[in-house]
Amino acid sequence: MTTHHPVLVVGAGLGGLTLARVLHVHGIAATVLDLDASATARHQGGMLDLHEDSAQVALRAAGLFEEFRAIVHPGGEATRILDRDAAVHLAEDGQESGRPEVNRHDLRRILLESLPEGTVRWGTKVTAARALGGGRHEVTLAGGGHLTTDLLVGADGAWSRIRPLVSDATPGYTGMSFVEADLRNAATDHPETAELVGGGMAFALADGRGFLTHLENDGTVHTYAALQVPADWTSGIDFTDGDQARATVLDRFEGWDKRLRALVADSDGPLVGRPIHALPIGHRWERTPGVTLLGDAAHLMSPFAGEGANLAMLDGAELAGAVAAHPGDVEGALAAYEAALFPRSEASAEASAGGMELCFGPDAARALAAMMTGHTG
Repeated sequence: MTTHHPVLVVGAGLGGLTLARVLHVHGIAATVLDLDASATARHQGGMLDLHEDSAQVALRAAGLFEEFRAIVHPGGEATRILDRDAAVHLAEDGQESGRPEVNRHDLRRILLESLPEGTVRWGTKVTAARALGGGRHEVTLAGGGHLTTDLLVGADGAWSRIRPLVSDATPGYTGMSFVEADLRNAATDHPETAELVGGGMAFALADGRGFLTHLENDGTVHTYAALQVPADWTSGIDFTDGDQARATVLDRFEGWDKRLRALVADSDGPLVGRPIHALPIGHRWERTPGVTLLGDAAHLMSPFAGEGANLAMLDGAELAGAVAAHPGDVEGALAAYEAALFPRSEASAEASAGGMELCFGPDAARALAAMMTGHTG
């Protein structure tokens, strides 16, 4: 049986949910499909800094700005930059600078709570999509069901099932991989390390590698051990063997300060490997009737400009605004949305690539501190 939905969004991440919410504000219904069994089926990640010119714009459009202010993590904007010997090159307090930190889980929760019941169809995996002509599309679901739509939006991330309808581009490996680790109850159980990395985020950088940390609002220090390694390096680690996985990662940080090594050595739970991929800078496509992309599906980039989630939310809000401003004219709405999307995402992707080069280039801790304080010499 085939069911028709005027607006069909694939992916219930921050971008897809923002799109659905802002459409709802304008009285336009959308259906969101997500393969997760429920909203809490998996961990949604750690802290995010929400920018005034992107995510906060989206939250205002969604009518959720006050709810956002209620979940801000006080002091979360504190920043430290260290080198491998734990020498501090920059230490800024948590005074709010316009980019407050929130927990991704809390942000997703307020978006979900703002949507009509049934907007998100959990446990719904899209296996294929095809054009039917006239701007209409059909998506095929695992199990054999089909849905049709007048407006199909791919908000389904790096390995989007919808992207091939508009683009042949695929993400490429950036040369950088992360290994995630958690240090729970850091202040009480690991006070030396907790004091070193501080109450917000910290960058410990040297020799083309580093530890990137955030203090989450439950007292966990969430760490990304960042390494320039071959694309298959993390796949060669048995992460079910915690001791061996930790030893493999720490071998890359031989000689680093013991308080920094403790971020991995004393971590709780399993490590998680994450190779970092990106779409080509300036990724864009020809206007394709009835379908578009947002977020990582449109402009996947490395995280070194802090733009991924912020852009996804702005994409969702701007696409919804364009649809509302062009009633009955899907093509006019998509053309207006993409005209702003392409240059905005290209600029952010360039900044992200530049940030990665800076963080893992020569004398990285000093160079990053100089950039953040506006000094060049």
